[in-house]
Amino acid sequence: MLDLLITNATLPDGRTGLSVAVQDGRIAAVAPQLAAPARETVDAAGQLLAPHFCDPHFHMDATLSYGLPRVNESGTLLEGIALWGELKPLLKAEDMVARALAYCDWAVARGLLAIRSHVDTSDPSLLPVEAMLEVKKRVAGYLDLQLVAFPQDGVLRTKGGVENLTRALDLGVDVVGGIPHFERTMGEGAASVQLLCEIAAERGKLVDMHCDETDDPMSRHIESLALETQRLGLQGRVNGSHCTSMHSMDNYYVSKLLPLIAESGVSVVANPLINITLQGRHDTYPKRRGMTRVPELMAAGVNVAFGHDCVMDPWYGMGSGDMLEVAHMGLHVAQMTSRKGIHACFEAVTANAARVMHLENYGLNAGCDASFVLLQAGDVVEAVRLRATRLKVWRKGRLVAEAPPAASALHVAGRPGRTDFRREPQ
Repeated sequence: MLDLLITNATLPDGRTGLSVAVQDGRIAAVAPQLAAPARETVDAAGQLLAPHFCDPHFHMDATLSYGLPRVNESGTLLEGIALWGELKPLLKAEDMVARALAYCDWAVARGLLAIRSHVDTSDPSLLPVEAMLEVKKRVAGYLDLQLVAFPQDGVLRTKGGVENLTRALDLGVDVVGGIPHFERTMGEGAASVQLLCEIAAERGKLVDMHCDETDDPMSRHIESLALETQRLGLQGRVNGSHCTSMHSMDNYYVSKLLPLIAESGVSVVANPLINITLQGRHDTYPKRRGMTRVPELMAAGVNVAFGHDCVMDPWYGMGSGDMLEVAHMGLHVAQMTSRKGIHACFEAVTANAARVMHLENYGLNAGCDASFVLLQAGDVVEAVRLRATRLKVWRKGRLVAEAPPAASALHVAGRPGRTDFRREPQ
């Protein structure tokens, strides 16, 4: 007997009327109109069943700290970094853990079951690292949490920065991070990329660097990252996050850069909500959007994913853990409004993000983990447009969250009594 059978589901690739059979936490079969005894049967009623959402770029050590000790009034990246520096001496491990666990609750309710979080290693106490390792242990049963050793203040710029980072790796942090554009000079930035990639190669770790999160078109550390990836044989194990300077680069240089990134196997994570908020702050008008060249990178064969980056922290006072909101903003900023473009943005918070995180057994094929979400939408386009309600969320075949369908009651003479904002195609 099956543990779970979902019938009459629509999948992201457009197939409809499918059944998904689940046994022992794995998908046993995906086929039309399966008929088999099951302990639980769920009629999807034509709604969209998608693999769970993934966030490949987040800062959980800072999340939900908005207003502590003050608010970022300028809205700039640099004030956010300065504000985080003011907050760090006031941090307590138990408060960080409590805020992170509350955010993980939000994430699961939104169908977000895998998060890669950068964790600040700049302070020799490694308090954020120890707190997030505790969170990782506590949420392991219902959410995959990857941790990145992130030297927020610059690994070379900070006294003891290299030692702090390697200690974090020794404690069990999964990924090597960096922030080369925040080092004192371009040369020091390039040196940090080389050093950190060598540490990752020696330890067999993945790499995920904040790269060129600036409006300066001469910030070109993604080039160094791609080069070091090839030199050290790290292809497929390296990600460059943000890469916002690419928005300001001239087209000729980018025509050389895109093939280099693709050949190196480096993936890129854009963060639409945060990039559109923090970038262009020094511009008058016209103002740059700042987000990296998403459609061009995709066309070049680069795996591009979207991250949430921040929720209610020194850099961003909004957010709720909703990766469909991220995809929705991404398609607007990148002007990817075709159906193909919208599907690509949906994949940026699902399959592409899972590839960045090297998640195993991800997807909706037989043999994959039965970790998926039933959305109140008829297809991917509708799901993104409405930031669709997550009707049910399963983790390895176990229901971990559910919500009633969204609908509004109307009190308008001569009109239907309820609407759910959906519209059948003409």
